Amino acid sequence: MSERAEVDGPRLLRSLAAFAAIGATPAGGVNRQALSPGDRLARRLLAERALSRGFAVFQDAAANLFLRRAGADDTLPAVLIGSHLDSQPTGGRFDGALGTLSAFEVLEALEDAGVSTVRPVEVVAFTNEEGSRYAPGCMGSMAFAGLHPISEWQAAMAPDGERLEHELAATLGALPEATMRHARPDIFAFVELHIEQGPVLERENVPIGVVTAIQGTKWLEVTFTGEAAHAGTTPREFRKDAMAAAAHAIAALQATVMAEDPQARLTVGRLSLEPGSVNVIPRQVTFTIDLRHPDGIALADLEALVRTTCAIAGEQWGCTTAIRPLLDMAPGTFEPALISAIETACRSRGIACRQMTSGAFHDALFVNRIAPSAMIFIPCRDGISHNEAEFVEDRHVLLGAATLLDLTLDLANRTDALAGR
Repeated sequence: MSERAEVDGPRLLRSLAAFAAIGATPAGGVNRQALSPGDRLARRLLAERALSRGFAVFQDAAANLFLRRAGADDTLPAVLIGSHLDSQPTGGRFDGALGTLSAFEVLEALEDAGVSTVRPVEVVAFTNEEGSRYAPGCMGSMAFAGLHPISEWQAAMAPDGERLEHELAATLGALPEATMRHARPDIFAFVELHIEQGPVLERENVPIGVVTAIQGTKWLEVTFTGEAAHAGTTPREFRKDAMAAAAHAIAALQATVMAEDPQARLTVGRLSLEPGSVNVIPRQVTFTIDLRHPDGIALADLEALVRTTCAIAGEQWGCTTAIRPLLDMAPGTFEPALISAIETACRSRGIACRQMTSGAFHDALFVNRIAPSAMIFIPCRDGISHNEAEFVEDRHVLLGAATLLDLTLDLANRTDALAGR
């Protein structure tokens, strides 16, 4: 006789603590970067726990890790749930790990209760979502979705001097128990549980965010090239000041982009000057711009505005202007039937929820290209993430996991295709 499946709260909280100890930092965070020894240790722990429960373990060429609980009809496309295990260099305990370990708790809860599902259910831990050790982020999910082969990034070098090709091989070799997957399995739907990484849910005291879309992202590298000259002897009319051009462009963009469109995001994250001497007018300045918007047309318009603004600033200061694209991720809109199913799961437990757009990109953005996908957000304190101070209340962890469990049961027992697909 099967029982009603329920999340084992203490077990899930112990899991989060155990994985937080892998790569733990003195300030209470986690340094478990992609394809590092710490990442391999976390994968091994998860795989061993899966094997001990009788679940099948697989990995693919991108080192994406899959844990499979069979369905009554194991030939049907699986329900895929999970996230990632890698972190930023000074990351928090919940970003990624929450979604992966909550998904594994779903498998354990189903197994504990002896619940049979029509479809198989798989947990995934995608490789290199963060992109901190090897760029770009979301390598594993992009490879899984067929958008880029993992071989495209084999030559990437980490700041510690390790080549991706070698670290990928070491990671795959560290789990010989995992069966190698040479073809992508059919996926019925994908759901990713994640912390919000923003302040909205906490501010509004809403425990569950139902993510309807992920905004698009463009990364640009802007370079102004002028002429080095003596800082004390060169009048304004003779200066070709690359830093002045950069400051002009950045100030103009900061005064317009977000001020005129509340949905837009603009960030200058890196800036370098040459020759970098206190008494020399900079010859060259390079900086990055991170643009985000939920609407693809608006995002393209923002890029055009950046290009025009920078060209004007360069001309005013006698500098040449070059702009190089670094990243272009189109916005993604999630499956309405999945959004509705999350809201139904919340209502069945009396959990308040609200719809929202994700400002950060996640693995779900890319899986959404090949299968119906959606995300569940839970609050994090003060919206802080990518930071050792990242914190989530236990009650929110458990509400998120319970919602994921109920949703997974719903999806895994459906026999008809989701609406719209």
